[in-house]
Amino acid sequence: MAAGFFAVFDDIAVLLDDAAVMAKIATKKTAGVLGDDLAVGAEKASGYPPSRELPVLWAISKGSFINKLIILPAAFILSAFAPWSIIPILMLGGLYLAFEGAEKIYEYFFSHEKTIHKVIEGSEDDIAKYEEKKVKSAILTDFILSIEIIIIALGTVLEQSLAVQIIVVSFVAMLATIGVYGIVALIVRMDDVGYKLIDISKEKWSMLKIIGEALVKGLPLVIKLLSIVGTIAMLLVAGGIYVHNLSWLHELLHFMPVIIGELLTGMVLGLIVLPIEKLFVVIKNKF
Repeated sequence: MAAGFFAVFDDIAVLLDDAAVMAKIATKKTAGVLGDDLAVGAEKASGYPPSRELPVLWAISKGSFINKLIILPAAFILSAFAPWSIIPILMLGGLYLAFEGAEKIYEYFFSHEKTIHKVIEGSEDDIAKYEEKKVKSAILTDFILSIEIIIIALGTVLEQSLAVQIIVVSFVAMLATIGVYGIVALIVRMDDVGYKLIDISKEKWSMLKIIGEALVKGLPLVIKLLSIVGTIAMLLVAGGIYVHNLSWLHELLHFMPVIIGELLTGMVLGLIVLPIEKLFVVIKNKF
């Protein structure tokens, strides 16, 4: 009896050890997409009044967690019974990410100032609707990125037992939510930390005050930079999905650096999908 009891613990220890090793490998392979997810998440969670930053981020985080609860079992089922469907699903998600990136560029050049003015000057209902729309967009974008993160992580443990697959992929999925949005929360509250350091500083030129002022002044620059990086990240992820899964496209772009090829592909996809979406909106509003 005792021997059997300790044998079970030994099996559990071996299982967790295997899972830990594979988790390190899976995390390394998904690091690029996790970085993109961080940039996109920060971009999506910024641009709100200070009092709404954390509530909005919390809403996005909850949506991200629900996304993982939906995607994880679906990924295991598809991997077991319909592995052929995974790539088409990824490519559809790539189209959405390309559209998101292209739309950001379009808004920056053609309607960015108009949109910001409308939100600031609008009624509370208008602002609430705008916020709800942006949160839904952020959760949908997170859904697409989560699919890719989970599929990449799953691909690293396909030869392992089902138990190891579940532990490793679930760990990476939770890291993508807790880690990414935890860092985003720190970023968007940089200015609060800065003001606190300035308040507790007793001297005019103390190090705390210098750091606090740097954090306050640096936040707008960080947010702007993350907005740019987030847009590029969406285009890169979208382009990467197509370049890695269409052999003819990979061959066509083999003469240029991979990152340039993926960015170019994402931009082209976005430029194709964006006018289709705009046309659909015009027709919908007309009828």
